[in-house]
Amino acid sequence: MIAIPGHSDTVLVVDDEPDSLRMLTAVLEKAEMSVLVATSGEAALELLNNIVPDLILMDAVMPGMDGFETTQKIKARPASASIPVIFMTGLTESEHVVEAFEVGGVDYVRKPVDLKELLARVRAHMAQGRAVHASVTSLDATDRLILATDARGSLLWCTPRAEQAIGRVLPDWRRGEAPLPPEMRSQIERLLAMEDMSSGSVRVKAPSGEGELELQVIAHYREDEVLIRLNEVNPNQDLARLQGRLPLTHREAEVLLWVSYGKPNRVISDVLQISPRTVTKHLERIFDKIGVETRSAAAAVAIRVMGQ
Repeated sequence: MIAIPGHSDTVLVVDDEPDSLRMLTAVLEKAEMSVLVATSGEAALELLNNIVPDLILMDAVMPGMDGFETTQKIKARPASASIPVIFMTGLTESEHVVEAFEVGGVDYVRKPVDLKELLARVRAHMAQGRAVHASVTSLDATDRLILATDARGSLLWCTPRAEQAIGRVLPDWRRGEAPLPPEMRSQIERLLAMEDMSSGSVRVKAPSGEGELELQVIAHYREDEVLIRLNEVNPNQDLARLQGRLPLTHREAEVLLWVSYGKPNRVISDVLQISPRTVTKHLERIFDKIGVETRSAAAAVAIRVMGQ
């Protein structure tokens, strides 16, 4: 994928009406923006195989693949998922407006278009889109397991490592080919429905029984964007590695395992069905056996052992 050389702002206009295309192109170019044109949804998708615009103006009603379906396909592609899409529509029914947002649109304008209003919206969403793209790029660079959903649990984007982790636990899923697997979508919806979602977590288990994903909300990035951290865990495998490589009893290894997963004593107590005081006693013995003085140091030892 490439950007248009020599231009800082690039807009893709998708519209099957020649008069509308000419008018929009003239206005955008006068505002010193580079304009790409597609007269159908199919043509837009083909163009996006090679070029990444900063924003897309999408006609809602077109013959063949309409703007709603086209946008849905655009948002399913990792390379184009973060491009803001503004719908242009003469439709007045509220369900069409709702559909525009449901498929990933960020805004809409009514036809006939008020050109001053259109330019203001284009500039605002273009700036916001760049900020999102910069954030996603930064997260990719940190090699973190992060994904973002909207408030309803639909996937907006995910980092490469998050995509790989989901693929290991749910191997039938491929980013860009389908929305999140139902078992994962339902758990995300449950997480987002929690009264205090920031302190809760949910788990998605592999159908084979090997491996799990723990999901935790880390931030509301924007009004309709939630950042979720993934922790890839395989309790049986990790427990076996800890017991095989550290001088710990089975129960001590279990406690250290959950410490390495970032769980506080009260959660470990619930998971292992032992008292918090007993958890503390086990931790004292663990510290002594592996030669550390703090909880974070013990977790670091465990993570290193489980990664070998």
